[in-house]
Amino acid sequence: MDIEFRRIVDNVRVYVGNLPFKTTDEELRKLFDTFGKVVSADVIRYRESGRSKGYAFVVIDEEGAQNSIAQLNDNEYENRVLKVRVAKPRENYPRDNKKKNQNVKSIRLGID
Repeated sequence: MDIEFRRIVDNVRVYVGNLPFKTTDEELRKLFDTFGKVVSADVIRYRESGRSKGYAFVVIDEEGAQNSIAQLNDNEYENRVLKVRVAKPRENYPRDNKKKNQNVKSIRLGID
C-alpha cells in the first residue's frame, strides 16, 4: 500500500467521514487506539450549536494510520459506513481574508 502521508512530526493526520453525530472525541480516540498511538482525536462541530458535523480528524502514528485506514474505511461503525483516509492539506482554503479577496474589485455605486 503506497500512500503519500501528510506528516506531523512522524504522525499522520487522518480524515474520518460519515461519523454518527453522537460520536465524542473520547469514543473516536478509543476506536483508533486499537491501531496505534493516537496523538489527538477531534470531532468537528458547529460553533453555534456544538453539534457534530459528522466528520473528524485523528492524528496517529504512521503504522496506526495505515492499519486504521485498511480496517475502518468502507466498514460499518454504529450503523454508519465510515470513510477513512489520509487528510488532504488545506492549500485550497486561505485563512487570511485578504488573500481570499485579492481578485475582487469594489464598485462605487454613487450612493453616499
